[in-house]
Amino acid sequence: MSLDVFWHDDAFLHDTGSGVFEHPPSVLMDVPELHPENDVRIRNMKAILERGPLAESLRWKDGRRADPAELELVHDPRYVESIREFCAGGGGVLTWSTTVAERSWEAALAAAGTAIAASDAVLDGKTGAAYALVRPPGHHAQPRQADGYCLFNNAALVAENARRRGVERVAIFDWDVHHGNGTQECFYSRDDVLTVSMHMRHGSWGPAHPQTGAPDEVGSGAGEGFNVNVELPVGTGDGGYLRAVEKLVVPIVEGFAPELLVVACGQDANQFDPNGRQCVTMEGFRALGAAARALADRHCEGRMVLVQEGGYARSYSAFCLHATLAGVLERETELADPCAYLPDDPGHADEEIATARAVLSRYWVL
Repeated sequence: MSLDVFWHDDAFLHDTGSGVFEHPPSVLMDVPELHPENDVRIRNMKAILERGPLAESLRWKDGRRADPAELELVHDPRYVESIREFCAGGGGVLTWSTTVAERSWEAALAAAGTAIAASDAVLDGKTGAAYALVRPPGHHAQPRQADGYCLFNNAALVAENARRRGVERVAIFDWDVHHGNGTQECFYSRDDVLTVSMHMRHGSWGPAHPQTGAPDEVGSGAGEGFNVNVELPVGTGDGGYLRAVEKLVVPIVEGFAPELLVVACGQDANQFDPNGRQCVTMEGFRALGAAARALADRHCEGRMVLVQEGGYARSYSAFCLHATLAGVLERETELADPCAYLPDDPGHADEEIATARAVLSRYWVL
């Protein structure tokens, strides 16, 4: 079994600078930190895939820049142009956590185009499954709003590209540690794209992210019931994540019976991530990858597109990515986990899972 990995070097052009985490440098500090969404994280992800045990099973493919018109599959044309103009003017702070530089425009085009290229390879029958290793991430990008390090919604573009190419039902499974609010916004009133976000409970974080990610945000109009939010408490761990997959994600995706599975593939639910603290280990990510593979095999003839999202522990996220793709390839983790030591409580999220089931059972057989 092999997996096509789509990559474009423009991922390195996005310079987010340094400071105190997401904030500007402080005169109180001697050495500033890199912004969490930096090129080191993606360099390490690329390196571990090239050098680790999975290397023999990965086929590297060239990504591409999107034509700006392609972004209009899910984004307002005026918004697209505003991002181009902002970058051309030298960049700066788009939202409190989202910083761009002049060449971030090229990186964002490459992220979107590479994700679409991965989906085209799957839809053209050139590969059964593809992974787009892209940066900047995308799942917080709404049709007219950047946020959470995201400019354009790469996973949503993959889903809409598939719909325009004749795929009747697309499911998006997002296990990034944060709510996929941008993806939710793109498809909230539609029943042809099922959006499932499994995330740490954090609520709205301001005007740029008004969505709460709570289970009662179920969609509207024709899309009612087709937006699924699975909130999990801080520190949920492997067992709680996999219990949520078993009790909620799997039966809902199976009830929807998609023809293509899109995975918004973040590793920031790991236990050392500065943005997460969900205590998911390498083995937990391997199990998530295996669960996605099983869903794609049962319903999509194996057709699956994984799109990189978060993961900000600059070394450990790479190990967790390797484990994720090992699960997709139906292999064991194969690398020793350098960081796993916290005890795991499989029942840690049972109350939250029960709450979500009570809401979602109105729409799905659970």
